[in-house]
Amino acid sequence: MEARSSPLNQSPKPLSLDIEGQKNEDKVIDYARRSQWLRAAVLGANDGLLSIASLMMGVGAVRKDAKTMILTGIAGLVAGACSMAIGEFVSVYSQYDAEVSQMKRENKSISDGEEEEGREDHLPNPWQAALASALAFAAGAAVPLLGAAFIGDYVVRLVVIIGAVSLALLGFGGLAAVLGGANVVKSSLRMLVGGWLAMGITFGLTKSIGSTGI
Repeated sequence: MEARSSPLNQSPKPLSLDIEGQKNEDKVIDYARRSQWLRAAVLGANDGLLSIASLMMGVGAVRKDAKTMILTGIAGLVAGACSMAIGEFVSVYSQYDAEVSQMKRENKSISDGEEEEGREDHLPNPWQAALASALAFAAGAAVPLLGAAFIGDYVVRLVVIIGAVSLALLGFGGLAAVLGGANVVKSSLRMLVGGWLAMGITFGLTKSIGSTGI
C-alpha cells in the first residue's frame, strides 16, 4: 500500500516570495533616471539664483541705488532664462536624436515595432526640458530681485539679498540631494559655500575695477 503524502508533511511553499520580491524591487529607486524636466528645473533654479544674485552684488559694488540693481537683475533674468531654455533645448534634442537612432539600429524586424513604440514614451522631451529650465531660472532669479525691491538703504539691501539667497541655496542644495539620493547636509553646505564664493568674488572684483575709474 503506497503511503500518501499528507499536506501537513509537505514543506510550505514560499507563496509570498514573489510578492515580497516585487515590493523590494518597488522600493529601489533609480535616482540616475529621474525625468529630464525635473533635472532641468533644479539646475535652472540654482543657476538663476546664483547668476542674478552675483550680478546684482557686482553692480551694487559700484552703484548703490536700488533702481540700477533691480534693472540689472531683470535684464539678467530675461537673458538668462532665454539662454537656459535654448541651451537645454539643443542639448536634450541632441540626446533625443541619439536615442532614436540607437532604437532604429536595435530594431531590425517588424516584430520589434511594438517594443519601439513603448520605448518612445521614455524619450526625453526637448520642449518640456527647455520650458522647465527657463521657468526655474526665472523663479530662482526672483529671490534676489524680491529681496532688493522694497529696501532703500544700501547696506540693508545687500544684507537682505545675501540672507535670502543663502536660505534659497540651502533649500536647493537639499532638494538636489533628495532627488539624487545624496547626503542632504553636505549638498546644502556645498551649495551655500559655492554661492557665497560666487557673490563675494563678483562683488570684490567689480569693486576693484570700479575703483580704478573705468
